[in-house]
Amino acid sequence: MRLASLTSSNSDILAALGAASWVVAVDNHSDAPGLDGAVRVGPDLNIDVQAVQAARPDLVLASLSVPGMERVVEGVRAAGLRTLVLDPVSVPDTLRDIREIGAATGLSERAEVLAADLDAELRGLARVYPRPPRVLVEWWPRPIIAATRESWVTDLLATLGAVNALGERPGRSTPLTLEEVRAARPDLIVCSWCGARKLRPEVIEARGLGVPVVCVPESGLGRPGPRLIEGARQIAAALADLRLV
Repeated sequence: MRLASLTSSNSDILAALGAASWVVAVDNHSDAPGLDGAVRVGPDLNIDVQAVQAARPDLVLASLSVPGMERVVEGVRAAGLRTLVLDPVSVPDTLRDIREIGAATGLSERAEVLAADLDAELRGLARVYPRPPRVLVEWWPRPIIAATRESWVTDLLATLGAVNALGERPGRSTPLTLEEVRAARPDLIVCSWCGARKLRPEVIEARGLGVPVVCVPESGLGRPGPRLIEGARQIAAALADLRLV
């Protein structure tokens, strides 16, 4: 089967299913192992649809977890390519997407094992705290943009025994002023800047909030797929070090 993957999260899922070698076209950001034979077709929000079409994929995988991906999906569909578009906003959605990709690629059994193992590993990190720690996950520093209620981050934190400090705000993410960050009363700030070459916790610490900061690469938190376990482990370790009052 010939596949095109236009987002890193889908590429990570395909690699975990052992199907990376089936990918003939892939976005520039995907870094999953086994993609060496795929043609790079541009950044996820600026995909060269003609290049995707030229690769002759049987199925194109996209994800609306990348804001703005709708325009790319329209172009791919207009080109007459068969497309599977995912739109996860929770951990259960992510597990469902793994299974859906498995079904679409004839790898349902592998997908079931992958989803079940990820679910079990995440639940295995759960811990009971004197009170649920409030965690703010920052996607970008200037302006400050953080995950809100309709983000897989909310479920992920709940699984760990924590809460999203912005869990009452609608939407997937929101820009914030420094005063709004302070008003959210985070016990921990997670620096997981999307697309940043280097995470700089000192930028967050210099705001003077006096809140511990942990850095989690975008690959381990910003992609709704099997690598969420990497970010979950880092956050769980940081939560264990908190002194809650």
